Amino acid sequence: MSSPPPLSGIRVLELAGLAPGPFAGLLLADYGATVLRIDRATPSPNPIPTRDLLSRRKSSIAVDFRSPGGLNLIKALIPHVDVLIDPFRPGVLEKAGLCPTTVLRALNPRLIVARLTGFRRDGKYAAMAGHDINYIAVSGVLSMLGRAHEKPYAPANIIGDFAGGGATCFMGILLALIERQRTGTGQVVEANMVDGSAYLATMPRLSTKTWAWGGDRGTNLLDGGCPYYDTYETKDDKYMAVGALEPQFFAALLKGLGLTKDDLPGAREDPSTWPGLRTLFTKVFGSKTRAEWEQIFDGTDACCTPVIGQNELEEQGFDHRPIVTLRNTPGLAIASGAEKEKDVAVKAAKGQGKGVEGEGWKEEGLSPGVGGEAVLEQWVGWRRGKQFDVENGGLVLARTQASKL
Repeated sequence: MSSPPPLSGIRVLELAGLAPGPFAGLLLADYGATVLRIDRATPSPNPIPTRDLLSRRKSSIAVDFRSPGGLNLIKALIPHVDVLIDPFRPGVLEKAGLCPTTVLRALNPRLIVARLTGFRRDGKYAAMAGHDINYIAVSGVLSMLGRAHEKPYAPANIIGDFAGGGATCFMGILLALIERQRTGTGQVVEANMVDGSAYLATMPRLSTKTWAWGGDRGTNLLDGGCPYYDTYETKDDKYMAVGALEPQFFAALLKGLGLTKDDLPGAREDPSTWPGLRTLFTKVFGSKTRAEWEQIFDGTDACCTPVIGQNELEEQGFDHRPIVTLRNTPGLAIASGAEKEKDVAVKAAKGQGKGVEGEGWKEEGLSPGVGGEAVLEQWVGWRRGKQFDVENGGLVLARTQASKL
């Protein structure tokens, strides 16, 4: 029998943000941590769901921590949690009176404060606003992406927000948790999307002085320059992906395409032959449908697979799994479409009539305030009207409790 997920018992406060912070919280929740999101207070009795779709297994309380009562509530919670995720620009927490070093960790020396920014916390960009495209631009990564002789191509927000940001922050939190087991104290974890993205590009960065990545963008082995590491349109306007780098895989590719070495414009290792080889592959792939090519290449070592769209995956009932499998202490199962989790947040939200559809969250995300009061009672035994109240749509610490701070 499997043991509980590895992060069971870890309590996380996630200050609501966009993309990278919520993704770090999602990873923690998927491996057993209890994640309580702190949303902005709203006077509306029926607040609309946030745009954050990364709310699986999370619950929420709405707090205005710029108000004395809201600030006191967060301070009173800090001694009872393990991790605080800070998604704000440098200086925001300090200005709010929640400085990680002088306030938060003074309240709880075991606390891990995970601070995630786009730009580095020093240098000329530190105080500037930005988005994923800006962070990967100054990291050097964006300059590597795109076709030859064309402008750099932004790969959605996968590299900066999620890989270089949220996943990197998650790794930093895990490292800090390991260190806390040894020392008994927490620490401040600082992650940023510039360094995270640059680190992800270690291999191509080191390869820029070699033949593999020494040419201009889009002319190299792994960036779309090589015709046997590329995508090709099929007869039915779909695509196949080819990654036949090694000789034996390339030979299997030729066999499936019905080609021989005599059909090629020259040695495949010679980049001068690549334009002609790409033209040949384009013509051949365009002669059959994707399904026909799948039938030919499935089960072979040609390194040739279909490019499957997200809608297709959903229609096929794609098995969405945790990021890594731990055999003895696995992460929690992930459902497709509207999540169908039976965690404390869902149970608490039932009967409140907001944020829940059946047994899972609505697609539009978690509504502020859903499930969080149940978590407060579970963590510290707090109840509305006793330890906290509601003012202007936000939770505040009761005056009787504030006097204990």
